[in-house]
Amino acid sequence: MSASSAFRTWWEQRSPTAGAAVMATGVMSVGLHLTGYEALSRIALVLACVAWAGLVADFAARLVRDRERWLAEARTPGSLTAVAATAVLGARFSDLGRQTLAEALLALAAVLWPVLLVDVVRHWWHRMPGSVFLCCVATQGLAVLGATLAAAETTAWLTHAALVLFWLGLVLYGFALARFDLRQITQGHGDHWVAGGALAISALAGSRLLAADSARLHLWNDDDRGVLRAVTFALLVLDVAWYAVLLVAEVLRPRLGYDARRWATVFPMGMTAAAVLSASAALDVPWLDGPGQVLLWTAVAAWVAVAAGAVVSARVGIRSTAPR
Repeated sequence: MSASSAFRTWWEQRSPTAGAAVMATGVMSVGLHLTGYEALSRIALVLACVAWAGLVADFAARLVRDRERWLAEARTPGSLTAVAATAVLGARFSDLGRQTLAEALLALAAVLWPVLLVDVVRHWWHRMPGSVFLCCVATQGLAVLGATLAAAETTAWLTHAALVLFWLGLVLYGFALARFDLRQITQGHGDHWVAGGALAISALAGSRLLAADSARLHLWNDDDRGVLRAVTFALLVLDVAWYAVLLVAEVLRPRLGYDARRWATVFPMGMTAAAVLSASAALDVPWLDGPGQVLLWTAVAAWVAVAAGAVVSARVGIRSTAPR
């Protein structure tokens, strides 16, 4: 077996939750942009784009060559990382002024979202892992991208569509919470952090919706703005509370070995930082900048650790499939 064949064999054995690595890297780019570290932000964006392109190629290849496996994986919550990752990248490109590219990514995510969401929800079961919250993450990812584009292009209808997705995402969070196995808090291997990450991206969506308003659009009256501010702040508080609970559980019950699901830990950590930083401006609470930066660099450190583990795991996996 050649080296390329060994790599292909290892690649095909990946979990459908591999999109969490793109989500984690993409949100690092967003957070670094919000704090002014533009060079690092663009490096993270390039890495996220390369990983995203690889996943898209693999997604298309499986659809053509192995339809049964593709359909089986589409029913798992991890498949929704494709929607969330695409939306996160789209939001970052919109921040860069690349609106046409962001619109294309929004269209792609919007096409995938209902197809995957319906299939995933139909196959839910009781006592699910943290990946159950990806239904909320994917929906709020669309809300974030829609609100970001609406602000950039002064488009009222897109903001209202994003608002509908925002509320729908919160409803889906409630249904997912009812299915979540709370034992995962001390037993999970990474994706249990999405319980908090879903609230973080919801808070980010609320912040982007608030920021989308302008003198030209006149989107929200005082009552609307008050409700949106209150809900966004409440989501941020709940997210930080989840963060604290999950962090304490990690200290009391360490799970130190590398697991691909750890990318689903980095994503919520980075998303919490991005949500706090965005809320600082949207809610006019400047003192949140300090905690937001601390959370961001904690997430960056976690990203580096998980990335190192992923590289070591990949080398071992490729060598195990290589000829002896």
